Amino acid sequence: MMNRRNFNKLLASSFALSLTACNSITSMTSTLPKNKKRVVIVGGGFGGATAAKYLKKFSPETEVILIEQNQNYYTCPFGNTVIAGLNDIEYIKHDYKTLESKYKVQVIHKKVAKVEAKTHTVILESGEVIPYHKAIVSPGIDFKYEKGYVEDSENYSPHAYKAGAQTILLKEQLEAMKDGGTYVMVAPKNPFRCPPGPYERISLVAHYLKTNKPNSKIVILDQKNKFSKQGLFQEGWEKLYGDMIDWRSSEFGGAVISVDPIKKEIITEDEVVKADVLNYIPNQKAGKLAFDSGLTKGDWCPVYKKTFESKLVKDVHVIGDAAIATKMPKSGFSANSQAKIAVLQIARILKKQAIINPPKLANTCYSLVAPNYGISVAAVYEAKEDIFDTVPGAGGLSPMGASPSFRATEAEYAVGWYKNQMADIFS
Repeated sequence: MMNRRNFNKLLASSFALSLTACNSITSMTSTLPKNKKRVVIVGGGFGGATAAKYLKKFSPETEVILIEQNQNYYTCPFGNTVIAGLNDIEYIKHDYKTLESKYKVQVIHKKVAKVEAKTHTVILESGEVIPYHKAIVSPGIDFKYEKGYVEDSENYSPHAYKAGAQTILLKEQLEAMKDGGTYVMVAPKNPFRCPPGPYERISLVAHYLKTNKPNSKIVILDQKNKFSKQGLFQEGWEKLYGDMIDWRSSEFGGAVISVDPIKKEIITEDEVVKADVLNYIPNQKAGKLAFDSGLTKGDWCPVYKKTFESKLVKDVHVIGDAAIATKMPKSGFSANSQAKIAVLQIARILKKQAIINPPKLANTCYSLVAPNYGISVAAVYEAKEDIFDTVPGAGGLSPMGASPSFRATEAEYAVGWYKNQMADIFS
């Protein structure tokens, strides 16, 4: 059985392996190639791994280097099914072997300190330097530690918003919770990664509790007054879980003043809420690398919408959750779509061809309210000068009041969506 302790041992051994494996920076890597262009991609999640694969498909002659600290990538999508005991942690684990063997991407498992604009180099924490013609940064998110939730608080009150060890910890805490206990989630302010994610998690936690600990209850302290797919989620909650779930908006009892992650106590404007399991999801910002590399303005990274090139640093393109991509949500599918457009435009730029104008992107998001109850939203976007605008008549939202068979079909589609996304990125 893969528990949190064994998972951490696995991570440690993987990291040790990365230090001894063939990941050293060679003399060829430390200088630019003479007869071809080089693109260095930092971050191997939905955005970075997609960018590496599709850049080699669009421009096989380009040298592509992907730098990702971890040997394996654990997806946040379908991480909630692991927390609720529906899947094992291995279900959301993926590696980079196919990118290396089939697509000839050079993958380096080391940590990046910063992207240096002046010298057009990626600087590793080891001090090694890799020059580039173009760089793509997909740094993901980081958390705002505030109101008593500090950097080690996740060891007591996990956020589980970076998948892996946190996913296992929250699962273990849920399994250990007594029947009749209280599971409390603090949901973050906008913008944050995967807007429906907290509410899918609540749904699947409710499914677990209804099945295993039916006298328990769930409280959501939300730092906003509405959330993604709200009507669809609440319709499903009422139908499947009765009054088990108590959602409190920021305006009506949800606003958090302070938190004690060890005691699992949350002070709101109205009361002190005591949790048996506290799932505290902090407010978010771009990953630390984005700040260290001068790519941020405020909490996120401004980009030119048609190419995803940074507005602050020339020849560096930012994709995924860290990029300001309004009206696109911060989601895995968005990152996948953005990566494809970014590398298509980069391939054209490197060949001195005109960029695609205007490019179109898509986002599709499935959520599970129960294992056999799915809901979805989809949209198509057009990249205008400074916004991604929705294309009228494209996409859609699951209908309210749909039949059980309709919801079951959407749940099957959710599983298919995940498998197809993983095949698209890692196979």
